[in-house]
Amino acid sequence: MGSPDDPYAGFAERYDLFDGEFGTYPPAHVDFYRELFARHEVRRVLDCACGTGKHLPLFHSLGCEVVGADISEAMLARARANLAGHGLQIPLHQVDYRHLPDHFAQPFDAVTCLSSSILHMPDETQVLRAFESIRGVLRPGGILVLTQGTSDRQWREKPRFILAVNEPDFTRLFVIDYADEGARYHILDIYHSDEVRDFQIWSVEYPRMYLRDDQERLLEAAGFATVACYGTYRFDPYDTETSQRLIVVGQKDNG
Repeated sequence: MGSPDDPYAGFAERYDLFDGEFGTYPPAHVDFYRELFARHEVRRVLDCACGTGKHLPLFHSLGCEVVGADISEAMLARARANLAGHGLQIPLHQVDYRHLPDHFAQPFDAVTCLSSSILHMPDETQVLRAFESIRGVLRPGGILVLTQGTSDRQWREKPRFILAVNEPDFTRLFVIDYADEGARYHILDIYHSDEVRDFQIWSVEYPRMYLRDDQERLLEAAGFATVACYGTYRFDPYDTETSQRLIVVGQKDNG
């Protein structure tokens, strides 16, 4: 379990077990960001909830100037180790994404807030504050990219168990307690190799589930000129009935 000051302190070292080897990505994800960044002439990117740095090498590989930021020092420590292991020197900053203009003077072409990071906000006032902060460090016409695995479909069906990782020697299972507005994800890691048989449990609280309609409304309230929602990394339109992923792209006006 993490500490109250840094809830990821006890989980940062294991976080990367979500995604296999650091610095490797599904081709569809690479193609999505390559096309999206080309459409919007993105050259300078801030990942404002970068965690262990998962997406930083991807953006770097697309020729972008990349900056990472996160509120968790434990996650940033892991990101530094990950990047060093791949010979990458990408600046990292410990910053709350609700206060970005206080830390960054030079504007970005894109800000990403990925992997359900916006769901940590306790209420709509704080989400709006985060969106206004992000808009404040974007150049005119710049974009914000949000991604999360919790979709309208999942919220409607409310599966109790989700198998997140299933490898020959490791399994990660989500056990989800749903509330009226939010959910608590209990993450059960099971190690079952010939050498190690053990398990560890960690939990994360999402006080409020912000879905497509919520994010569109709050992005518009924060001053974003256009909002596009996708259900896959192939740019398929988001469908509240069927989509299992929510990808939101908000664009700042050009004024």
